[in-house]
Amino acid sequence: MRKYFEFDQLGTNYRTETVAGFTTFLAMAYILFVNPDMLATEGTGMDKDAVFVATALAAAVGTLVMGIFAKYPIALAPGMGLNAFFTYTVVLDHGIPWETALAGVFVSGIIFIILTLTGLREKVINAIPPVLKMAVGAGIGLFIAFIGFQKSNIIVADPSTIVALGDLTAGPTLLAVFGIIVTVILLTIGLKGGVFYGMIITAIVGMIFSQVPTPDGIVAPVPSMAPTFGAAFAHLGEVFTLEMLVVILTFLFVDFFDTAGTLVAVASKAGILKDNKLPRAGKALMSDSAATVVGATLGTSTTTSYVESATGVGAGGRSGFASVVTAILFILALFFSPLLGVVTSSVTAPALIIVGVLMASSLKDIPWDEFDIAVPAFLTVVTMPMTYSIATGIAVGFIFYPITMVAKGKAKEINPVMWFLFVIFILYLAFLN
Repeated sequence: MRKYFEFDQLGTNYRTETVAGFTTFLAMAYILFVNPDMLATEGTGMDKDAVFVATALAAAVGTLVMGIFAKYPIALAPGMGLNAFFTYTVVLDHGIPWETALAGVFVSGIIFIILTLTGLREKVINAIPPVLKMAVGAGIGLFIAFIGFQKSNIIVADPSTIVALGDLTAGPTLLAVFGIIVTVILLTIGLKGGVFYGMIITAIVGMIFSQVPTPDGIVAPVPSMAPTFGAAFAHLGEVFTLEMLVVILTFLFVDFFDTAGTLVAVASKAGILKDNKLPRAGKALMSDSAATVVGATLGTSTTTSYVESATGVGAGGRSGFASVVTAILFILALFFSPLLGVVTSSVTAPALIIVGVLMASSLKDIPWDEFDIAVPAFLTVVTMPMTYSIATGIAVGFIFYPITMVAKGKAKEINPVMWFLFVIFILYLAFLN
């Protein structure tokens, strides 16, 4: 095993890789509770226990494939932002059944595999201007944070001003505020897994003050996955519409750049990049796309690479063995389903808000002094939370980019793919949104 994972070449060992795998798990374990809470939001009709199992298994399978096949210390799980898009835009806003939405995730994974095998993926990625990639990431961050503020009632609806500050003296809201403060402090002092520990502390304090139900137990048999397993297959025939085409394109687009950015960032931190290129990139991308197909089959939104893997790399992880350790921990987590009842919206909201902060960091790389670039970037970022739709934010940004570029006399710099998306998103806003 040492030889397979190239311990000697990478200068690592079993102990270091095990610690790294455990560290990565702690940094992203929050998804085990946040994802079921997100997808099983009232109105979607999804079973929370089944989504919990699907989340853990999708993370375990995806991470295991990444570790053994691609040999990278990178873990995977259902992606933040993509789960919000799945729930709030596709299911709740457009009224698409969750089964059909899962079918869309499944198809996007298949397309991802095809694009990876043919090499078209890189061409599509290169066609999208870097500024729009950064704007989409930041916009999703603001959208996720807004959801966190809303779910905790820190921000509430107001007939006069649309939104307003909620009652901060209400128990659940006050607990969420406490959770935000604790999580911020933990991350500020550099504690690995700060988001996860923040959720634990918030849940404990909530139980002490009777704001969170006390669980009947900690360990229990693995819940049934029957409500979600294979549901996508029966609805594959419903994805061949213009509306679902936009949904699938959005799943693809966000997963494209989540994966690319994460792979490069984590590989760079681990010192794996060679001549500024990613070794075994095809295997890493294939692992990611295969995980999406598996996740959709099990019953969860798009599974993607997690930038939290950098915490494991920071702890010394250099090989795929660290990912194997993380995958095993996700499998063990299946037996802790009773804790789902403890993780209320007040407990998950701080995680959503803090993850939003982390995702918004890409704003610093946008050249705001170039008006023709700033406009589509700004509209992408602000439209997502203001319209409560990731797809709409992407659409608006991708429509305005060619407009400002042509007006600036830069029409020749626009890739033909961008013109295709320009037309698609105009149709989307005109006839579907």
